[in-house]
Amino acid sequence: MDIQGNGTSYLSLTHQNMKRFIFLLLSFSVVSAFSQTQKPVIHGKHWVAITGKPLGATAGAMTFGKGGNAVDAACAMLAATATMWDVLSWGGETQALIYNPNTGKVIGINALGVAPTGATPEFFREKEMDYPPAFGPLAAVTPGTPGGLMTMLAEYGTMSLKEVLAPAMDMAKGYPMEESTSRRIESGKERIKEWKYSKPLFLPHEGEDYEAVKAGEVFSQPDLLVTLQKLVEAEEKALKKGKSRKEAIYAAYERFYTGDIAKDFVKGVQEEGGLITMDDLENWKVYIEEPETTNYKGIDVYKLTSWVQGPVLLQALNLLEGVDLQSMGYNSTKYIHTIYQAMSMAFADRDFYYGDPYFPPEEPMEGLLSKEYAKDRIKTLNKDMNDPDIKPGDPYPYMGKTNPYMKFLDEWSNKVSVNDGPANPWDMGFMEGFHAGTTSIQAADEEGWVVSITPSGGWVPAVIAGNTGIGLSQRMQSFVLDESQNPFNVLEPGKRPRATLTPSLALKEGKPFLSFAVQGGDTQDQNLLQFFLNVVEFGMNVQEAAEAANINSFQLRNSFGAHEIKPGEILLNSEIPRYTRNKLSEMGYRISTRNRTSGPINAIWFDWEHGTIWGGASNYGDDYGIGW
Repeated sequence: MDIQGNGTSYLSLTHQNMKRFIFLLLSFSVVSAFSQTQKPVIHGKHWVAITGKPLGATAGAMTFGKGGNAVDAACAMLAATATMWDVLSWGGETQALIYNPNTGKVIGINALGVAPTGATPEFFREKEMDYPPAFGPLAAVTPGTPGGLMTMLAEYGTMSLKEVLAPAMDMAKGYPMEESTSRRIESGKERIKEWKYSKPLFLPHEGEDYEAVKAGEVFSQPDLLVTLQKLVEAEEKALKKGKSRKEAIYAAYERFYTGDIAKDFVKGVQEEGGLITMDDLENWKVYIEEPETTNYKGIDVYKLTSWVQGPVLLQALNLLEGVDLQSMGYNSTKYIHTIYQAMSMAFADRDFYYGDPYFPPEEPMEGLLSKEYAKDRIKTLNKDMNDPDIKPGDPYPYMGKTNPYMKFLDEWSNKVSVNDGPANPWDMGFMEGFHAGTTSIQAADEEGWVVSITPSGGWVPAVIAGNTGIGLSQRMQSFVLDESQNPFNVLEPGKRPRATLTPSLALKEGKPFLSFAVQGGDTQDQNLLQFFLNVVEFGMNVQEAAEAANINSFQLRNSFGAHEIKPGEILLNSEIPRYTRNKLSEMGYRISTRNRTSGPINAIWFDWEHGTIWGGASNYGDDYGIGW
């Protein structure tokens, strides 16, 4: 046997030496496998831009290259990904956290649309629906992404709307379609054919075997381009009148929500049978909020409040703070069981207590985020078996109040699944319901601005609103119609549905530590919890943590479709050993496996020792990052 290595012959190796050589070779291979990631860490000294598509990240890089800050770049990426239909469109919704280095504060941006006039529980019950539909014109809330983008840019950016929209407008003229979106269009083509303005845009090859825009084919959106041009025209007219940069951007905002764009949009929606009116658009507004926060072992973690599921992460961290997770070992049986039970407690609270804070009743967030509440709740954790009957807790006593909804809690049941079979990872309808929607955007610059966004809504297959080129949101389905299911999230005109969208920011010693978000519907804060613990408890770098094997729980009420729940269902990454799977099965879990078990996690970590920025973009999907 003649093994060559660096010019050396190993013919003379003894049998014992050969065994040692093979052992060392195998050891080196194992170490390499665990020390290398499928994607490299993105290192930047000046800035980092990450989002769901390579072209979207390029739009952020172009904006940074022109002197923009992280807010400008994030807005450019938002515009580009909305134009690319990266699981969202311009009619969707935008949620953001922004770190302002001038104040040292984290700011929340609430740009989620609201239920339109006429959208009531009675309206949908008369149509024999248990929830608002998942697709079509009656699934739409008002557009939030345009208002969210323009508000962020006006308040915290430095560039003009024209500059920030330039990449998206160029793409609207025509860009090469990527394969993943092409496949999504083709798989949804039967629905797309139902909508007058959607069909000619998405299905240029109607009648052929493959009717969608093909991968590599130039995809043009002339109607959307006109809409974006109108926004820029409104800004330029305002500037010519002597208005400030900020005032000019808000002039474009007004044209979208009250002017000719709004009229064309409403006409297109109602032509398809939708409910949105001019008053709905005019009355809607973006909220700039103070986010919720908790401290986990010296790290301040920030999330948006109860109109999204963000506080779930904070609740789970409170529950786990007193648990010695490190001693359990990463993804051990005990570790997986513990975080599953903690997530089940936090998600049960989400399913009952979260809703639009601008509508009564008032959500008990003070109690839900109380450390004492978490300490008492974690004591109920069953250490030996899965508990399929975990119910929402009672946070009211931790606020010095009495719970007014005990009658609903007493009747609460986890047995509302429409499918009692095990979670099948190849059942795309079920899995898409849990992983539906969302891209993510991460941006940071050397001045200290940090932006984390999870925009969504208007994903393919989407209804196009007339000649505006704008796809309608499908977020109405996240409401409930029955007060007993969640008294805080009952459908009402003008109200925001409790969405899944959940950007994250963390500070350490008053400085940015992590900015992170993920695609994936109800799995988002599950994956983000595990990502955060990977970094903080197990010392992984940002890319290792983004690619690491994780779990998905289905013991929560799906926010989409039929809102089903599957107690005890768990999706494990195929890397998790059979021994661990068998032990979990003995503990009452019903297991399925998949090679990849999270949406694409995108994140930024701040290396204050060297003054650099580390970016991570998951190895799942098309997500991509660029740094400089």
